Amino acid sequence: MIKIAPPHMKTLLIVYHSMTGGTAQMAQAALEGARTETEIQTTLLHADNADAQAVLKADGYLFMTPENLAAVSGRMKDFFDRSYYGVLGRINGRPFAVAVCAGSDGSNAVRQIQRIATGWRLNEVAPPLIVCTHAQSTEVILQAKQITDADLQRCRELGEALACGLAAGVF
Repeated sequence: MIKIAPPHMKTLLIVYHSMTGGTAQMAQAALEGARTETEIQTTLLHADNADAQAVLKADGYLFMTPENLAAVSGRMKDFFDRSYYGVLGRINGRPFAVAVCAGSDGSNAVRQIQRIATGWRLNEVAPPLIVCTHAQSTEVILQAKQITDADLQRCRELGEALACGLAAGVF
């Protein structure tokens, strides 16, 4: 009797950092969207808990960060610093997407992650998702964020699209 190994269940890793709750809400929405695809295992990790092993185990990635001083958050940068060389040359071609919770425009934070992903030779499979809260004063920047239902829906759709693409073998 010939035994056929079960197919490898593909995995999507969502790595995020959040200071005022906005990115956490976005990450949770992306997770909900991804979990509608039952053939994919989705893992949500705070940047403090993500490492090279988690990156190596995943087949695709969603990196989510707040915009801090026109850059990725320090904790998100720390995740990349801790993981970068441990996976370099070992994850080439895997799909990724980026989402940023921005106070102004978020474009530099996106560029930073795209540059890191270029070094990892990842394949960007969706346009960057930027949710702009328009937080411009110290009080508004530091207060807890409430992401709109429309923006949370965009995050759900991004998570679902990544999971469906992985499940279908599109990327």
